[in-house]
Amino acid sequence: MLTQEKQFYLTELAGLNQMKWELTKLPAIDLGDYIVELPPEQRAIAFRLLQKDKATDVFEYLPPDIQEELISSLHAADVRQLIDSMRPDDRAELFDELPARIVRRLLQQISPTEREATATILGYPEGTAGRVMTTEYVQLRQGLTVGEALEKIRQTGQDKETIYYAYVTDDQRKLVRVVSLRQLLFSIPSALIRDIASERVLKTYTETPQEEVAQLMKRYDLIALPVVDREDRLVGIITIDDIVDILEEEATEDIQKLAGVSGGDEAALSPPGVTLRKRLPWLVANMGLYIGAASAIAPFQQVISLVPVLAVIMPILSNASGTVGIQALSVTVRGLGIGEVTVADTFKILRKELLAGMGTAIALGLALGLLSLIWATPSERWVALIAGAVMMINVVVAASLGTLLPMGLKRLNLDPALISGPLLTTALDSVGFLTFLSLISLALNLLG
Repeated sequence: MLTQEKQFYLTELAGLNQMKWELTKLPAIDLGDYIVELPPEQRAIAFRLLQKDKATDVFEYLPPDIQEELISSLHAADVRQLIDSMRPDDRAELFDELPARIVRRLLQQISPTEREATATILGYPEGTAGRVMTTEYVQLRQGLTVGEALEKIRQTGQDKETIYYAYVTDDQRKLVRVVSLRQLLFSIPSALIRDIASERVLKTYTETPQEEVAQLMKRYDLIALPVVDREDRLVGIITIDDIVDILEEEATEDIQKLAGVSGGDEAALSPPGVTLRKRLPWLVANMGLYIGAASAIAPFQQVISLVPVLAVIMPILSNASGTVGIQALSVTVRGLGIGEVTVADTFKILRKELLAGMGTAIALGLALGLLSLIWATPSERWVALIAGAVMMINVVVAASLGTLLPMGLKRLNLDPALISGPLLTTALDSVGFLTFLSLISLALNLLG
């Protein structure tokens, strides 16, 4: 990791030759962090000091806006060489972020082979295995011997994404077997690939959602997974580094959607305009929803004036039930997201949440009832019974909705994280206030 002391030391270097020497000793990811922290006018200078191979690795770690800035500031020949040497999946990810006019220009500059590989990846829908795969993998024929296979890997494997697995195909490019480098190294050179390769091949299809691919690789501890088309022809592989990025992206998206951030992809250092665009729609929508909760209170203004302690009790009632709902929602969405549970487990989860919810309801109901007794005047202490009862009901309802709503969306093949925390809490507030104030009104009529 690039420490502040090291960064300050690099910044204070006067000679370009000395800086170039120091930069060559840093890992690519730390160099990326260093270049990001530089002023815009110095980034291109520092980047030009890097060796060509190192520059490509560093470029792939840079944020999209810095990548675009460097493309604009570097010479056309440097840009062409840089883009051409990137891995196809990283290049496709870059092109996703760049303006269309720049992408068209860059596509014309790279070699036909790399252009075809990039176009293939970009041709698949976003969020699918085809969009995150790389076309750089080791492919072997069944008739090769182990010795011939190892020689082919030596000749062609240097630029591949990974050489630990080699994929065996037939004459129609259909994936039939897989062999590991370990198997090749410990087999006699004259043995045939078809005799040592495994026929048990875990694979995925180009249209498979990327989160399903991540769960498959996580479940079987794979470092690479082959991707095939509808005719079972091998078209690419997905490697473990891509899966780490996917898991981080999916977790970030779920967390932000639960908090009501549109799109689920806001970065911590996003410009204020992006932050406003991501958050304001949900805030405005949530305000509209809360009008419903306020509307539930409005007809009971006279009731609140007759029993002033209600103004103290209602915020606690709202906060407690909303928190219970968000807790159940977060656990359920996470379970669905990591493949821990499926829609088939709905009733198991609901049973667990109801049992836990009932225990929580009793505890919170008794606590609110006790607080109501303390805060209420002697003539208002009957409110404690209703407050405790409504708290219990609201908590059980909150736990149920926090489970059933995301499960329902999953059954409809929608993103469970679409049920945001603010949406759920507002709905619970409306139901809770209406129930609580209605029961108070009924009690006043009976007592009056």
